[in-house]
Formats: sequence, structure tokens, C-alpha cells
Amino acid sequence: MNEHVALFVREYDGTRPHHPTEAVLMLHGRSAPGLAGFDLPYGDYSWAQALAQAGYDVFVMDLQGSGRSPRPKMDDPCNADPAKQRAALVPNPLADVCTPNYARQLNNSLSDWAELDTVVDFIRARRNVPDVAFVGWSAGSFVMGPYTVQHPDKVRTLFLLAPIFPPHGRASRPGTRFDAPGALPVSTPPQQYGFPMNITMNAEFVHSWDVEVRCPDQREDGMTDIVWSAVMDSDDLGRTWGPVHPDGPEGVSRVRNSYWWGWNNSTVPLDGTLGALVPVCLVYGEFDTQAMHPSPVPATDFSVPALYTAIPGTDKLMIEVACTGHMMPWENRAKDLHQMCREWLKHTAVAGFKSGSYTLDTAGDFHPAP
Repeated sequence: MNEHVALFVREYDGTRPHHPTEAVLMLHGRSAPGLAGFDLPYGDYSWAQALAQAGYDVFVMDLQGSGRSPRPKMDDPCNADPAKQRAALVPNPLADVCTPNYARQLNNSLSDWAELDTVVDFIRARRNVPDVAFVGWSAGSFVMGPYTVQHPDKVRTLFLLAPIFPPHGRASRPGTRFDAPGALPVSTPPQQYGFPMNITMNAEFVHSWDVEVRCPDQREDGMTDIVWSAVMDSDDLGRTWGPVHPDGPEGVSRVRNSYWWGWNNSTVPLDGTLGALVPVCLVYGEFDTQAMHPSPVPATDFSVPALYTAIPGTDKLMIEVACTGHMMPWENRAKDLHQMCREWLKHTAVAGFKSGSYTLDTAGDFHPAP
């Protein structure tokens, strides 16, 4: 669209006197914006602040179309997924369902990698460091994973929570490493890429979390409301849309519609980068139904162990955490997550383990994965 976009980045500088600066960049997934995911303003759930308190210079970013970064074409409610408009947006703000005025996806892999590269170079210049440690959650792996393969000189380590990985996912153009797979879709199929914005309602968000809560005390009471409020705090317009109650609109989460490729069994091993030039730690919850999602459809067949297997190097660690799910940063095991991440950043090891596959039980003990 040839328009400039100013990306949102929040910094917590925990660098200590007489210690070298070590920069960490945290990237959100498909739906939860950066601040709600990594800097929840409640109790001691802020992952970003936990890392800063450990002495790291921490940056949290939002890609275009997410959180507090600009959301071009997403201020028009007609540009939301037409299949969701009636339930989510009629009668507020729409009188009736309408056709998208921008009939294509908002983002793609090339634009996401370019935006990430812009922020990485900004951090490297601002803090005078040669590289940055990556921390990504969920679909953030579609961006950070392939970027690391392409720019290993800029990435110190890679820590991925609940990474979405389709072993047989969309390929790059034949004969290339990461080029777009032919002409990018405009409106084919229209039900998937003929609009720039998805919509998530509060009830959908709560349900997707509830189905993964299977242990007593897995989640604090009232956390769904706390997290939803944080999501709304990063969306001044979306919070005015949706069903209207006596105390005001319920709000909807506006989620950018992205077209991704180049994150699959063919690209992960390229150049032997992952697990060698860049050590990789993968963490996921026992009850995760999003990162662990078997499907006969390649685009939605997700597996964290498949990613671990595809990583070519030996400096790779995978940990399954008991009694938690995809929403680990907002559950009671968030503190364990913070500790594992701190250890990985400091030692490229967790509990002394630099490689291998392990489970972390509810007592805090590690065991070799069966």
C-alpha cells in the first residue's frame, strides 16, 4: 500500500552497572497482543518485567495489525471476516453484514519478516549489540523461526513457547528458500484470505481457554476477565464494538489476517542453523490444544515434537510442562515459565539440560520424556 507504519515497541531496561547489555525481543502470536501476552498488568505475571529484573534489556513489539501498532484497513468493520460479522458486529457497529472493502489479507510472511528485521536492527543500533535473543509465543514462531534461519548473525538464542509448527505447511516458491509461493492470494479462497481482519469475541476467547483447564488451581479465579481487559486496553476501537450490555459494549479483539509460508519440515533444517548456530528451546503445556493439534489438513496439523525433530542441530531442548496449556503466561505455572526462560537466556540450558526432551511435573522436577 506504500504507506509508512510506525511499529509499537515497549522497553524495560534491566541492564546492570558494569554488565554488558543483553537484549531480548518478545513477539506475540496470532491473537494476543504483545502487552497482554508478555506484560500483563496484574500480580507478578509480567514475563517481560521478570526478565528485566534478571538484568536483561527487554523489548516487546507489536507487528502491524496487532496491539498498539497501526491497524490499516482494520478501522472499517466491513473488512472483518464476513462469516463472523453477524454474530460479532451486528448491530454494533454494523446495521447488517457487508462485503469487505479491502478484499485481501493484511500481512504475509515477507512483510512480517521485514517488520521484525526493522525492530531487530533498531535494537542493535540503540543498544550497540551484535545480536538479540528471541522469545516468541504461539504463531510468533511463523515469524521468528524462518527469520532466524535467514539471519542467524542477528539472533543469539531462540526460546519458543507453544510454537505453532505445521510439518507439512505451506511451502515457499519451488526452487527458492523463502520466496512467496507464486501470486499472493487476493480473494481465493475468499472465505480465508478475502479480508484483512479476523474478529474474536470474549466468549470464544474464554471457551478456547476453558477447554484446556483440567487441573485444580491451574488458573486463578477471574483471570479470563483480567486478560480480556488487557487485550481491550490495546484496542481502543475494538473495545467499542460487539454486543452492548448495560455497562457498555463487550468489545471484540481485532486480529490481523496473515498469509504465512516457509515454516515446515523443508525449511527448518536449512543451513543447519537451528540448534547449531542458534540454540533453540521449545516449551509447551501438557493440555495445549493449539500447538498440539493433529489434523489431516496440512495447514492445521501442528506439533511441537515435530519441530524438535526437524531442528537439525544438537543444541535443542524441549520441555512439556504439566498442568498447563496454551495460555501458560496467564496460568499459575507462569512463574515456572519465567524461570525456565531466565535460565535459558543465561546458560542456554534449563536445570542444567542443554539438549534433549523432558517433562516438568507439578512438583518442579524434570524427567526424561517417554
